[in-house]
Amino acid sequence: MNSNPLFPFERNRYYAGKMLTSADFAAEQEYVNDKRRFLNNLMFGSGIVCGCNVYSLDDLSIFVESGLAIDRLGREIVVDTSVVKKLSAIPGFETVESNQVTLCLKYKEEQVHPVYSVKRQGTSSEYEYNRIQEGYELFLMDTADAKNFFEMESEFLARDVLYQDKDYEVQLIMPATVCRNRYAKVQLKVTKVSAADVPFSFEGKLQTPSFLTAEGDHDLDLNLQNMRLLYGESISQEYWVFVQDSMTSETSLILKKNSVKIRGEEKEMDSDFSMKILISDVTPRALVNRELGKVSLELQNMGNVQDFICLADISLLQTEGAYIIEHIEEKSVKKYIEAPAQNTARSEYLDFFRGSERLGAGLGKETKPELPVGKDFFSESKLQLATGTLEIPVGGQAKAGEVFYSGEVMHGLGAGAVYVEIGQEFMDEDRVKGASTKSTVFGNSTLFDGAGRQIPKTETAVKVLNDKGSFIAAVSFAEDTDCLMLSYRWVAVKFASNDVEEPEEGLEKQWIEAETPTVVLGTRESYYFGVKFHEMEKCSIGYEVSEEGGGQITVDGVYTAPNKEGVFEIKIYCMDRPFICTYAYAIVKKK
Repeated sequence: MNSNPLFPFERNRYYAGKMLTSADFAAEQEYVNDKRRFLNNLMFGSGIVCGCNVYSLDDLSIFVESGLAIDRLGREIVVDTSVVKKLSAIPGFETVESNQVTLCLKYKEEQVHPVYSVKRQGTSSEYEYNRIQEGYELFLMDTADAKNFFEMESEFLARDVLYQDKDYEVQLIMPATVCRNRYAKVQLKVTKVSAADVPFSFEGKLQTPSFLTAEGDHDLDLNLQNMRLLYGESISQEYWVFVQDSMTSETSLILKKNSVKIRGEEKEMDSDFSMKILISDVTPRALVNRELGKVSLELQNMGNVQDFICLADISLLQTEGAYIIEHIEEKSVKKYIEAPAQNTARSEYLDFFRGSERLGAGLGKETKPELPVGKDFFSESKLQLATGTLEIPVGGQAKAGEVFYSGEVMHGLGAGAVYVEIGQEFMDEDRVKGASTKSTVFGNSTLFDGAGRQIPKTETAVKVLNDKGSFIAAVSFAEDTDCLMLSYRWVAVKFASNDVEEPEEGLEKQWIEAETPTVVLGTRESYYFGVKFHEMEKCSIGYEVSEEGGGQITVDGVYTAPNKEGVFEIKIYCMDRPFICTYAYAIVKKK
């Protein structure tokens, strides 16, 4: 095990009359080697560049092909020719303590080519080695020891413990930041933390407010059954979820209360589990590049560095007085380096595979479901607009607070809900053109005081007569004003989908309800309110707490109880059709 500290690079400075010694030439070599290995480590990482495949020739011998590897210190390890080795002749075989061993490859230097030393000093040898040969060494070690090395991780992955007892630990792992409108992997990892021979099963329901599962739900069923692991061994289950295009930039994964079963029996958790996940608009490649690139050199090189490369795990079968090779596993052991020289062949081979759009709950599922999305009513509706002018007679002197009304104005969009806005029109003097121009001010007219003529300070309102297809405008003066007539420009807007004369077919049969209408929570405890849809497609849902101080709820439905007891109401509604709504209730008690 080697440490990999960072030191400033130093190179020789040559000047006229400098006396060069062997130390200077050694420094020259060290500078070139260290700089190259430094770049190897940062640019390529460690692993196999090519070759180094391991095969079993018979029960006692292995065959290792020629190849190239780079270790964590950036040193190139060249296996120049294929070799055949008896397992018992490989260093480390005598010290292994288990039937699971790992074949490793290590950089090795050897001094070669002895020559006569012309100018010996003191007790130095009569002969000195003239070259240093860079080579390699194969050795064996227990698999448990080979995997027990410190690896510095970035903050890319979020990890949290779902459940733990004296024998097993269950972890949830997924990206700490996910990308909107993309798939993300959720990993359930179970690790044996004791040597006891104990079976284990785990079941639980994970609520995913901003993610859709393969079934199009917001509940992810976690299930690992009948496991019997060795000490230190792990097993993982993978789930793929789709990140919805919601307005929130942060969401949570919540373990549903009373859903956990350990070894088939319901287990009441000691504490509530909630994992916060950030949601970003960047692409997965940009996100990964950012997370990897922001790791500092100190973090890259802190701790102990594994100075060898794992080639294969070997399962041994003990017989009377000897070990024989039972199985060799390479796929899950080897780590390969993507060499730029292989990019052309890599691209050609990748053309034979489909894209990465997969989604499945559990292992082996490659089906991409038809994700439920809300109907886009705005894109399907026909926007109708109408505009015109109206006049409100004032008749001279108007008192502050006095209200004047227009006559009934037909907007021409027919009966139904229509939005109408009015803006005051007046003639403005354009000093550049030397003429008067017509302007319209919508909203607070006082903001434009001093620009040209003085605008009367007024407040306006519009009453829309939905059944008659018309409206009436009203104006009130904020101060005493001399005015005979006020002119206004009006604009009316209507959506055809909201036309009361042409209701959508079956709309009255569509309704939603909360999956759990009433929940009991502790103060500051969180809960996700899922929604069931009846006689309608799934659509975007909005949430709001009815009572001020009744807690907080995110846009994706995660409710956090207030720091007080009480019963609090939460309104749940369809974003595109707010009249389709329901209510849920949180009973908050101090624990």
